[in-house]
Amino acid sequence: MTPFDPLDHPHRRRNLLTGRWVLVSPHRAKRPWQGEVGDAAPRGGPSYDPACYLCPGNTRTGGETNPDYAATLVFPNDFPALMPDTPAPNGGDDLFVSAPARGLARVICYSPDHGKTLPDLDTAAVRALIDTWADQTTELAARFDYVQVFENKGAMMGCSSPHPHGQIWASDFVPSELADEDREQAAWHRAHGDALLGEVARRELALGERVVAVNAHWLAVVPFWASWPFEVLLIARDAVARIDDLSDPARDALARMLRAITGRYDALFDCQMPYSMGWHQAPGHSAAPGAWRLHAHFYPPLLRSATVRKFMVGYEMLAEPQRDLTPEVAAARLRDVTPANGAQA
Repeated sequence: MTPFDPLDHPHRRRNLLTGRWVLVSPHRAKRPWQGEVGDAAPRGGPSYDPACYLCPGNTRTGGETNPDYAATLVFPNDFPALMPDTPAPNGGDDLFVSAPARGLARVICYSPDHGKTLPDLDTAAVRALIDTWADQTTELAARFDYVQVFENKGAMMGCSSPHPHGQIWASDFVPSELADEDREQAAWHRAHGDALLGEVARRELALGERVVAVNAHWLAVVPFWASWPFEVLLIARDAVARIDDLSDPARDALARMLRAITGRYDALFDCQMPYSMGWHQAPGHSAAPGAWRLHAHFYPPLLRSATVRKFMVGYEMLAEPQRDLTPEVAAARLRDVTPANGAQA
């Protein structure tokens, strides 16, 4: 029998946070590519766009006029996916089950500069954004069961405006992905007496092969179970469960880390890297709040170049996620590039 080689032989890896599996097929990375080739997303752009509905002083699609803001701007989403006062469904039965869904959605403009994405902002501006995330979390967590902070960057990820911005949705229910993470972290805590992601961080630091960047408060890795080619898991090294738990030194370190991660992304294929990024923090009614460790997921779709993307289709949609490039190779490539913005974690 040929000895197993993780760089050449198909195998499955378990996602510790969800309990689900991903198929790794490293030998497929050797095949010729004949898929879609799109346009690269260039970096930079004008600092103000009179046609942009997120720039200062401009009118949004909902009819409101933006103030002449100088830092972050938070406002209610003009077309929210959740609303606070919607009626409950009329029950149902064991077959067709529905449940109420109430909440609210807000938009967070990162800065007034239309052309500066997160890696282009200076450390002070990123720190101001982190403080906004924390303030919003404190306010909304007092009213709702879960607060989701996220960003879709780039047209490839369905972003509706090139002006750098993110969103925050608060809901009176715990979304499915978070319910899975709550269950798995609680189970680990019961069995081992410590935080799952605390142990992951310790093991990843000892191994080093999947580490992308590290500082005193944060660790960025391509996780062992990554589904996306250059996925990154950002783990708080301090025992914190929510963004608003972060100390001032941890927030300063996070500002540096966010610039370092996104700067590496932009340098990898010399383009403005698209991604979906979001924070996962303890729900209000967690099964085990002490089991939680604050973390963020980065899911960029680019695979082989600035114009070749990974599609989650076919087997990925119908069976389970599958990747060709191993997490270890992806981490080495991210680790070896110099961030496009020169940032250091």
